[in-house]
Amino acid sequence: MAGKLEKLQRFNLTMAGLHALQGIVIWVLATDFSLPLNLGFLQFDPTSQSLVPAAKAIADVPLAALVVAFLFMSAVAHLVVATVGRRRYERGLRKGINRFRWVEYAFSASTMMVAVAMLVGIYDAAALALIFLAVAVMNLCGLVMEVRDQDAARTDWLPFWVGCAAGIGPWIAVALYLASGAAYGSKAPDFVYWIFVSIFVFFNCFAINMVLQYKKAGKWREYLYGERAYVLLSLFAKSALAWQVFAGTLRP
Repeated sequence: MAGKLEKLQRFNLTMAGLHALQGIVIWVLATDFSLPLNLGFLQFDPTSQSLVPAAKAIADVPLAALVVAFLFMSAVAHLVVATVGRRRYERGLRKGINRFRWVEYAFSASTMMVAVAMLVGIYDAAALALIFLAVAVMNLCGLVMEVRDQDAARTDWLPFWVGCAAGIGPWIAVALYLASGAAYGSKAPDFVYWIFVSIFVFFNCFAINMVLQYKKAGKWREYLYGERAYVLLSLFAKSALAWQVFAGTLRP
């Protein structure tokens, strides 16, 4: 175990560097492309003598900032578990839990989902806040599951299913926007559909990895194998989203 944890520390340092490097490159190369952040409200229409939906732009959100944010969130998390938080991190791994992972995902995966939502045209601040919170709850349910099953003789799958229910909501909203845009407005660019499919698949791979861990299937019988799988999935998912967004909207 000591040797494997030593390798895992070097692995986390490498991951911190890869995430940070991508964030720096995108920040340096990206254009200032931004999307509006709106606040919705009801406004009285004197013509129809009724309240009608209205919206006011309250800010412009640089898309590059969102991309760099979720990349650096992961970079910082990997750096922490490899340095100042290493002792607590490794103590948790020995018990089959990684609190750092779920807290980081609660912020980074939620930011990723907000970026995807804005790409399909969801600009309402309230809707984006709910999307962020739903994905955060999904990931924190992973933490709840690991905490509850520390010494349990039988796995309690309730947090897993609650997390799945919370996580599917934002994807339904994004799918509805894509479908309604194609049907009634303008079809989204092809790269947005690729982002939808690829990131949806990656998000589901995290759930599959958790199931394999708790089922102790094959190599997943060892918790550290599943931990490394989480780390690689995080790198692949964030890199895929970052560079697809860059190629579609941020390249000079």
